[in-house]
Order: sequence, then C-alpha cells, then structure tokens
Amino acid sequence: MIIAIIVFLGALVWLLIETKWLTIRLPIYAAKPVVVFPNMWKVFRMLGIHGVLALAGIIGPLILVTMDLIGAFTALGYSPVRQTMSSLALTSKGWMATIGFMLMGLMIESFTAVLYLNIKRRRGFGFGTALLTFFGFGMLLVGTFKTKAVGAPSTFSSYVHTVAADSVLGLFPIALALVLPSIRNDQRWRKMFNYTVITCAIALLMVVCYPFLPKNFRFWGLYERIMVLNAITWLATFAGRLLILSFRFRKTR
Repeated sequence: MIIAIIVFLGALVWLLIETKWLTIRLPIYAAKPVVVFPNMWKVFRMLGIHGVLALAGIIGPLILVTMDLIGAFTALGYSPVRQTMSSLALTSKGWMATIGFMLMGLMIESFTAVLYLNIKRRRGFGFGTALLTFFGFGMLLVGTFKTKAVGAPSTFSSYVHTVAADSVLGLFPIALALVLPSIRNDQRWRKMFNYTVITCAIALLMVVCYPFLPKNFRFWGLYERIMVLNAITWLATFAGRLLILSFRFRKTR
C-alpha cells in the first residue's frame, strides 16, 4: 500500500513537471525609461557661439516677463496696473524684479554683441547697437539700484535707478532709428524692417507722451509695462531671427 502511494505521488510530480504546472512564473515588469539629458557641449556645438548668444536674447525677455508676472500677482497690496515695475522691488517679492532685470540686462548685452556681427552695416549702425548695448547695461543698473518709495526722500540709489530707467526707455527709439537703414540694406533682415518701424513709432510716441502724463495718473504700471514689453518683444524677435539664420548658416557649411 505504501509503495503504491509513493508510486502514485511520484507519477503525479512527474506529470506536473512535464506539463510545467510547477514552473514559477515571476511577474514581468517593463523597464523604466531612462531619461537621457542632452550633452551641453553637443548642444553648444550644434548652436554655435552666435546661436547661443541669440538664444540668450530670447531667454532674457522671457525671464523678465515671467518674474514680473509672478511677483506682481503674488505681492500683497501691489497693483501691476497702478504701480510701476520698479516699485515691485520694494515689496516682499522684490528679489524677483531684481533677478529679472539683471538677467535680462546680461543676456541682451550678449545678444547685441553678436547682432552687430550679423548685419551688413550702414552709417549709424555702430552707434545704434551701442545704444542697444546700453539698454542691457541700463537694465543691470535698474536691477541693482532700487527706486524710492512714494513720498520718501531721494537717495543715491533711487537717483541712479531713475536716470538709468529713463535713459533706457528714452534712447530705445533712437537706437532703432539708427539701425533701420542697415536692416533695410541687408536682404536677410529686410523682412524685419516694417516691424522695426512700427516698434520705433510706438516707443517714440510713448516716450514723448510720458512727461505730459499727470502725477496722479492711475495707470503708471500698465503704461510702463507696455513700453518695456514693446522694447523687449522687438529684442526677442530679432534674437529669434538671428537664431534661425545661425542654424541655416551651419547647415550650409
């Protein structure tokens, strides 16, 4: 009897093995995707120095707009319509305004340097690009030196801030007027001529109207933001055009 049970169990085990019933099936998990970050050196080589500096001209305005929007809508008691971008630096979110202005200034200076090398220059272009370079330097000063609060006495910091801000916005339409002949003369940039004329006209109109606005004007913040947005949009658009041209140039090499 015992022998019969052993034989039966042995046959049962053999049957289970042959039919693979005893095979242990472990769960199969899909391999986790590996995130491959691009090699920065390869990206740099792909863009080239001109492409990298053109990209800086795009990123700079985006940083300024992003920082201003976040700071303006998160600072308690601050109104982006009534209060200027400079006064944002006096709030709890002032560091955002400072970072935005300073990074914008550095990147615009870099972009202007390479813009100078990529347009067929006519008379006045060198001085125009010098003013655009000052635009970037002025942004650095605006970010470094804070304005004064309403009713507070003027300080050295507020004086430098005011002079830098007024100079940047006041000289911008002059800079555009000086580079217009070169833009029209260069076939690669001629499509940007009409846009530059419109931007220059808007900037000039707002600069001329600025001194005549009443002190109790309720839309200082909105007015100033339109002036700044008009300028940095032009800069970012030209940087984008330069980035496209640098890609085309590298493909033809």
